[in-house]
Amino acid sequence: MTPVYVILAAVAAGIAGLFAGKFLADKKARTVEGNAHDRAKKITDDAQKEYDQLLQKATLEKSQLILDAKGQLEKESKTFQNKVREREKRLVRREQRIEQTEKELDRKDKDLEKRENVLTVKEEETEANWTKANESLERVKGQLESISRMTQEEARTLLEEKVIDEARHNAEDRLKEIEQETEEQVDRTVKNIIVGAIQRYASDYVTDRTVSVVQLPNDDMKGRIIGREGRNIRVFEAVTGVDVIIDDTPEAVILSCFNPVRREIGKLALTRLIADGRIHPTRIEEVVTKCEEELATTCRKVGEQAAFDLGLQRIHPELLYLLGTLKFRSSYGQNLLKHSVEVGHLAGMIAAELGIGAKYARRAGLLHDIGKAIDHQEEGSHAAVGAITVKKYGESARIIQAVASHHGEVKPKSLLDHIIQIANTLSAQRPGARREFFASYIKRLEDLETLCASFPAVKKAYAIQAGREIKVMVENRSTGDQGALLLAKEIASHIENHLAYPGQIKVNVIRETRASNYAR
Repeated sequence: MTPVYVILAAVAAGIAGLFAGKFLADKKARTVEGNAHDRAKKITDDAQKEYDQLLQKATLEKSQLILDAKGQLEKESKTFQNKVREREKRLVRREQRIEQTEKELDRKDKDLEKRENVLTVKEEETEANWTKANESLERVKGQLESISRMTQEEARTLLEEKVIDEARHNAEDRLKEIEQETEEQVDRTVKNIIVGAIQRYASDYVTDRTVSVVQLPNDDMKGRIIGREGRNIRVFEAVTGVDVIIDDTPEAVILSCFNPVRREIGKLALTRLIADGRIHPTRIEEVVTKCEEELATTCRKVGEQAAFDLGLQRIHPELLYLLGTLKFRSSYGQNLLKHSVEVGHLAGMIAAELGIGAKYARRAGLLHDIGKAIDHQEEGSHAAVGAITVKKYGESARIIQAVASHHGEVKPKSLLDHIIQIANTLSAQRPGARREFFASYIKRLEDLETLCASFPAVKKAYAIQAGREIKVMVENRSTGDQGALLLAKEIASHIENHLAYPGQIKVNVIRETRASNYAR
């Protein structure tokens, strides 16, 4: 019995241990499950908090972006409105000028009509006087035939002398009346023109850009500059194309020329001649030639610096020289070199924003006005001349097209063409960047020189005295003294028929003979 009880006891103890182990395992599992649930809940809460924070941050950034966009939009809207108002003001001023011009034209038409009526009345009076003269002639002839014993030839001669004297007397009286009336009409017209010119013209602005002042060590130097019988000053003006004005200004000489390059050459040459002290025709020609060469070198350096500032390379030396000459030129009062560099920078920035070649844009912007350096030598607009020039010196087809189309004369074909147009407009239409009246003044003087130079016998032509006088240099062998007189008359006639200008223009045709030899 004892082994059986022992066995049963062992079995009972094993079963009890089994249930106890299961109980402990279940309890441990429940504990682990509870801990995992707590951790999962904590992770979920932390994620929810982080999500809420990110959502709040995104909402704040969204609000800030909206506020920034609204501010930028309002700023752009104000800028656009200001531009619109400024353009409206310009349109109003232009309409007012047009109305004033129309009124002036109407007034002139009425004056011309009145003058035609007066001339018609005078023609009728002249015809009536002529009829009376014929009647008097017939009456006198009859009286002479009846009471005189003179031959018919003698009577005819006497009658002709009397009629001629009477007609000459009447013609002189009539001519004096017409001249007096014409002078009165001209006086009124000239006063109207002068008043209109004063209203539109800023003399200080033009004077600052058409004259240069050269300081002298003393007033005695003025006599040396003039030379014996004026030979020094004549040679200087002939080789430089600059008008030398010597007046009562103490220790100063004024150089006047609308072409800034020629004026700069004249200023450099005269300064060196004064410093050197040797002033005679041969020395003047040598110094002027040397100054022209030095100015050409300076222009090339200025062009190279402009290309360097824009990061451009491999530009033809002749194009660099032409770019340098733009430093001495202006368009509507705006310096052309600064304008070209500015257009290059603007075009490069716009092209970079659009993701196209910024270097091409800067190159086209720098070269877009190159035609203005030579357009007085070639026919056509400066855009067309500039395109021909850059093509001549090896620029790519894209650059040529951009230069040719920057004023819309040629239809744009690419985005680069539009970028150059936009950059040019942005640079030119800045407030105060340009003054139109100065450009029209320069254009008028260039047209005057071009017209005079078109005659076959003319060697050079220089506009001086602000366009009130033109000096025309002719070949000595091509024309004589009478030919020079006839040429002056023909040039004056062409100027009257083809150019519009205030006042009058004096035409000086200069024919000079030079003889030289060497003493060995």
